[in-house]
Amino acid sequence: MVIFIPNEVDASEFRCAATPDSVKRLRALDGAPEVRVERGLGLGCGFPDAAFEGAGAVVVDSQELGLREATHIFRI
Repeated sequence: MVIFIPNEVDASEFRCAATPDSVKRLRALDGAPEVRVERGLGLGCGFPDAAFEGAGAVVVDSQELGLREATHIFRI
């Protein structure tokens, strides 16, 4: 299972569909799904990419790359 969390497309939307804590919880599920986040996902909420990486996510450079192998997509 590959979960991808892209940036929101609406420029006025500062929330994101995951936090570093929720990434840790997802990674702890049975089967340890891979979690990928789009670069800059949490900047509007104060979560740098390094925080997502520290929680076990893979940071990808674009939505196209993230969507390519995603089996699940989380959005607001």
